[in-house]
Amino acid sequence: MDIQYLLWLQEIRNATGGVFDEFFNALSKFAVDIMPFLPFVVFWGADKKWGYRFITTWGIGEIINGIIKLTVCAYRPWIRSDLIEPAGDSKTAATGYSFPSGHTLVATVTYGTTIVWQKDKRRWLAILCGVLILLTGFSRNFLGVHTPQDVIVGFCESVVIIIVVGIVQKKVEGNERVIDILTLVGIIAVVGTLLYILFKPYPMDYVDGQLLVDPQKMMNDSFKACGAFLGFMIGSYCDRHYLKYEIPVGAPELPILTCTGAAIMFGWKEFFAPATIVAAFGSHWGNMIARGLMVLFAMCIWPMFITKTCSERNH
Repeated sequence: MDIQYLLWLQEIRNATGGVFDEFFNALSKFAVDIMPFLPFVVFWGADKKWGYRFITTWGIGEIINGIIKLTVCAYRPWIRSDLIEPAGDSKTAATGYSFPSGHTLVATVTYGTTIVWQKDKRRWLAILCGVLILLTGFSRNFLGVHTPQDVIVGFCESVVIIIVVGIVQKKVEGNERVIDILTLVGIIAVVGTLLYILFKPYPMDYVDGQLLVDPQKMMNDSFKACGAFLGFMIGSYCDRHYLKYEIPVGAPELPILTCTGAAIMFGWKEFFAPATIVAAFGSHWGNMIARGLMVLFAMCIWPMFITKTCSERNH
């Protein structure tokens, strides 16, 4: 039934000459290429408490989604059926197993946390984010890269994570000892995740002597997630105990500084990290180190720069 649904959407795609392909592809890319920087923008310049909540939800979501993907090892729709022809370069660009949808996960944890944050202040923004969640999830089906169950489970796991992180944050707020324990648990969880994905067995199916799916390629996203979350654990500890960053509310430089910080992170992720750290240490460990350094920059280096810049201008 899931493949039949994708084939029906494929017929619509073909009948319309692919006129909607780029729109839905842009929605998907925006969710995973741009939205993950929102938590850090919130942390630097809007609301530190909500920044922590955004980053925690995003980080845990990426880790859990990777574990599920690498446990189930579900093949992409076009591997399950030769009739499926995904839009664009999905056959070569896909970097993970199919179930659950990582794009849906990232879209839901970022847009969804925004809904929880803004539902009473800016209802129009909450509604817009809800629409973007639905459109991003649908885009994964329309483009032929995920089945409906991939999208539904990606959405559901995100909602659970958003709720649980919110409950835990309220319970531990102000209790540094408990937060430190949770930080240690997070670091141990990263180590456990790495050991699990490295040593578990993976399907090795061949067709005409060709390996259908290379597990090494499929686990790369989880290395990135582990690096980012490890960077967050270390960075949050340093912030809470040593840096104690406070948003310089009202500082005229703050908007441009937050935008600049996000631009630096984007440049590092897309251009400089692949040319340096990843080239030196390989796709797994290189991406893990690069993502860890990126988040450490966001949690420690850039907040210090913002504080120093704004304090110097005020004096």
